[in-house]
Amino acid sequence: MRHVRRRTVRRATRLAAVGGLLLGGVMVTQAAMASEPPATMTVPGGAAQSVASTGADLVKRLGTARTAGSWVDAEGRPVVAVTDEDSAAAVRAAGAEAKVVGHSLNELKSAAAALRSAPRVAGTAWVMDYKSNQVVVRGDSTVSASDWGRMTDVASGIGSFVRMERTEGTFTTRLNGAQPILSTGGRCSAGFNVTNGSNDFILTAGHCGPTGSSWFADNQGAQQVGETVNSTFPGSDFSLVQYAGGKAGAGADIVAIGDGNGVRITGVGDAAVGQRVFRSGSTTGLRDGEVTGLDATVNYPEGTVSGLIETNVCAESGDSGGPMFSEGVALGVTSGGSGDCTTGGTTFFQPVTKALAQLGVQLIVAAPSDAAGNGASPAPSEGAPQPSSSPTQAAVAPGSVTPGSTTPVTGGTGAVSLVARLTDPRNIGPGLLVIAGSLVALVATRYIRAEQDRKAYQRHYSATWG
Repeated sequence: MRHVRRRTVRRATRLAAVGGLLLGGVMVTQAAMASEPPATMTVPGGAAQSVASTGADLVKRLGTARTAGSWVDAEGRPVVAVTDEDSAAAVRAAGAEAKVVGHSLNELKSAAAALRSAPRVAGTAWVMDYKSNQVVVRGDSTVSASDWGRMTDVASGIGSFVRMERTEGTFTTRLNGAQPILSTGGRCSAGFNVTNGSNDFILTAGHCGPTGSSWFADNQGAQQVGETVNSTFPGSDFSLVQYAGGKAGAGADIVAIGDGNGVRITGVGDAAVGQRVFRSGSTTGLRDGEVTGLDATVNYPEGTVSGLIETNVCAESGDSGGPMFSEGVALGVTSGGSGDCTTGGTTFFQPVTKALAQLGVQLIVAAPSDAAGNGASPAPSEGAPQPSSSPTQAAVAPGSVTPGSTTPVTGGTGAVSLVARLTDPRNIGPGLLVIAGSLVALVATRYIRAEQDRKAYQRHYSATWG
């Protein structure tokens, strides 16, 4: 697997306190740079809520034999694809736009199933494009002409509503094996903080490391963030890192967006096609874009992952596992994609709702007083923090959407770690790679449990190691 060449970090995320804060972004020991006091910035959040009858609700009510997905148009109105005029009338009566199409969601799903049953070709991906009423199959630059020809034959046998496209770059997971923070798998980005009621965890990407991977937050490997206790990849792409101290601490409801600021997370929901979303990562900071497809399947070199959210948000190596959100609602964690943040690209995300359901954990969200005080919708207050019951807040004009209620990132004690300094774009210089390489060697030597385990892992993820 090829690495996407790392670009100069523009708005690197610099957060997370071990035994205190761990915000979306890199896992570091200080929430904000000591040399840069957190700025005070207020961004309106929580105002964009779902309309009473969303596209997803209508698809569920009418059924997949009469509908073919839904999306949000440029004015923020839900649009539902339907297969007959009676269904169209029902959609319009509910206050949504209707588009009559030739193929039902059942037919699109059947086409995707046929593609999955064909011989696997690494470097390919497909997604149901609701707007065009087609299944779009993409092949990256690594797919040979013969393999692409075989895929084209399979698509032709399914029907004309399967569209074939070649894409530049390569579909890779966004893992970086040569930069801190370190685990047995390399550097990733923290996603969201979650809890099972007794212990707190970091929800991140599964390809970042298998169960048993240890994560550290300092240059000496003396401060352990936690250990991966549950990892699913391929198939899906999510994992849980249990905090070494058991608890995430203050600020667990915040994800970092750079420049000393974070967004309060007030709930969890499902993404919608056409929705404007934001992603934060330890390499490229805060980026935004649009959801372009759902239930995507990607054939990474390491294996196939299905059920992903497709977007036109860019990402690069090291952004893996970072959070995707909109208006303070958690939507996904970064899986992989193609391209970079200079030329643009496609990025896929593991839906948070599916990961939480399979892992049996709940998102840690802002307390009602915190959410209300920052212009966000309050979250339930009984017991452990609960996710929002709203399935999505996508029915709002995409251009008016914000990441969410923005708050200064504060907290944490002690000196700023070397890792935090390395992730500050002002400090990038010629010695960065030398220092990072030394840290990799140091931590790998001292803290990888056994040489044979390391070699086995390296063989499995050989392309992700520096």
